[in-house]
Amino acid sequence: MSKLKRLAGETVLYGFGSIIPRFLNFLLVRLHTGVFVPEEYGVITKLFAYVAVINTIFMFGMETAYFRFANKPGADEKRIFNITQTVVLLISGISSLLLIIFSKSVACYLEIPSRPDLVIWLVVLMFIDAAVAIPFAQLRFYKKAFRFAVGKIANVAILVFLNVFFLKLMNNDGSADVGFVVLANLIANAFYIVLLAPSLLRWRPAYDSQITPAVFEYSFPIMLTGLAGMTNEMFSRITLEKWLPEGFYKGRSTDYALGIFGAAYKFAVLMNLAIQAFRYAAEPFFFASASEKNSPQLFAKINHFFVIACCLLLLGVSINLDILKHFLAKPEYWEGLHIVPILLLAYLFLGVYYNFSVWFKLSDRTYYGTIITVVGALITIGANYVLIPIAGYEGSAWAALACYFVMTMLCYLTGQKFYPIPYNMGKLFGYIIVTTLLCYGVNAIKIMNQWLATGFHILVIIIYVGVVFLIERKNLMANRA
Repeated sequence: MSKLKRLAGETVLYGFGSIIPRFLNFLLVRLHTGVFVPEEYGVITKLFAYVAVINTIFMFGMETAYFRFANKPGADEKRIFNITQTVVLLISGISSLLLIIFSKSVACYLEIPSRPDLVIWLVVLMFIDAAVAIPFAQLRFYKKAFRFAVGKIANVAILVFLNVFFLKLMNNDGSADVGFVVLANLIANAFYIVLLAPSLLRWRPAYDSQITPAVFEYSFPIMLTGLAGMTNEMFSRITLEKWLPEGFYKGRSTDYALGIFGAAYKFAVLMNLAIQAFRYAAEPFFFASASEKNSPQLFAKINHFFVIACCLLLLGVSINLDILKHFLAKPEYWEGLHIVPILLLAYLFLGVYYNFSVWFKLSDRTYYGTIITVVGALITIGANYVLIPIAGYEGSAWAALACYFVMTMLCYLTGQKFYPIPYNMGKLFGYIIVTTLLCYGVNAIKIMNQWLATGFHILVIIIYVGVVFLIERKNLMANRA
């Protein structure tokens, strides 16, 4: 149980470093949806969708490779740091240079032909993200969670201040430019260079005739997996405007629909943030614990409580959208809130997939991750192609759920063959199904008085937690003992 407590404690610290900053960033949704109309917010959604995809190429799976090789017996962590950082800087540096040279063409492709400056700002932003990825991973390796958290929180504090400064204090005439959002992100990310200057200055270019090729061989499938994963997550935001029939939403533009979809997606990101905080703590933990005799049982137990926590988050957000909707300043954004439970459930399965994926990372069969995620990407592409013309952005939400569910099941079935872990699949699906039905059942009860509605929702959550505690009480007591 001490290991579980330690993992939980580190998850909380990483949560402060990822959930709290991103939650503060989530609060910017109200500012952005108040300043920008859905069409403008759609442009922001599209630009940062491309950023997420390209960042995956820039980082080339080197974070996971760093943990894997730094944790090997007899490994020289400093040398692994230098090698992985060298690879990241070479790939991201060359790619950034090419994107800047062809910034005008890229701007035309993104349908912002008059704004190549935005492309250059985004490229610099992505290069900084890549340059600090391994130094941040090193903080996690040495379990410096507090410093990690301080850096992330400070970054978002700067980001929030700059957004308020650019969009409120400087926006006297009410004609805010989407470029201010990009510029704020760029300046805030530049802070990382200052924070991580000691690590960046200690870096020395390095190549090892044995380690470097092995690192590439290990990380390349992870990069492809990440790229396919970004396709799963961002594809709908990139193609919605291309595959949505004109006039589908009562004469509104496709950018309008993308803006509504992007705003609704922000609520689902709350689940993703919790998953990300857990991954920051769990990834080095899994690698460090892999050699222990009871590690399969430990991994199964971790996933069990992880699913319970995610189900509670699914319930809490889904039944309180009547209050949470006010984070979207303009009422026209509210029309997309019905897809939030679908997206939350999709992200929940993504989190379970990440837990299941430990088997191919620990057994050095990362190519299975690539295959599974490519299958997911194909489902994403096919489902969006079929469902967007029929159901609009709701079709994209169902496509995401189908993708992550299939990926989770494929990962579980293949993992049990090569690296058996005793997951309790019956309880896992039991919690997920019951929680989902409860979400829709509670939302079907319409209470006009907001105070009464909120009180009812809080009561449901309290009862839910109580029932879960009664079910898990023996398990919790056994672990404590």
